[in-house]
Amino acid sequence: MTRIGIIGSKGRMGQTIAALLEDRDELAGGVDAGDDIGALAETSDVLVDFSAPAALEGNLTAAREAGTPIVIGTTGLGEVHHEQIDAAAKNIAILQAANTSLGVNLLAHLVRNAAARLDADWDIEIVEMHHRHKVDAPSGTALLLGDVAAAGRKQSLGEVAEKGRAGLDCARTEGAIGFASLRGGSVAGDHQVIFASEGERIELGHRAESREIFARGAIKAARWLADMPAGRYVMGDVLGL
Repeated sequence: MTRIGIIGSKGRMGQTIAALLEDRDELAGGVDAGDDIGALAETSDVLVDFSAPAALEGNLTAAREAGTPIVIGTTGLGEVHHEQIDAAAKNIAILQAANTSLGVNLLAHLVRNAAARLDADWDIEIVEMHHRHKVDAPSGTALLLGDVAAAGRKQSLGEVAEKGRAGLDCARTEGAIGFASLRGGSVAGDHQVIFASEGERIELGHRAESREIFARGAIKAARWLADMPAGRYVMGDVLGL
């Protein structure tokens, strides 16, 4: 049995994960802002972090000092956060995922393969929609899909991304990967990657109908990560992709 500690236990994802673990005796405990993360790290086989970017450095420090693997599902991470993850991964196993849904990560695999096989005559556009309370845009999952699409074409997303178009001079740049973000209602997460060429279009997508899919994926990732050696992992590793 894998003992899982939850960082951000009072948040939506933390509560969902805890509810799914109640009948399995796998819940080691949970912490939130101001709580003793170190104590939880010491008593857990693996940590799952769905807190906030500002808390990441402290969470990584606690995990590192306890030698406890950690799954990071927090979105909105920047370059400095990824540098912190890279540094900590020299000592502990870390799985960082913008989206822990197994379906989304399989979609990412398909998008990368499609982008690698379709040349620049095929425009790539990514459309995402989330609930009205989501604060970051494009979503972490949309950026993940953009990253893999760019990688499929041996490019960097930073070089080809077009995020948001408005005004009278918005002609599409050849080879760009465009993003559109929609917000409203209680949508858990819809993502669509469109490959469009002259006279034809391919659409690859995923719709999240329940927040439980992310929690189930995070639990699967935590169980898998618990016995892994130090290093940085992704959800594709869990799926064997």
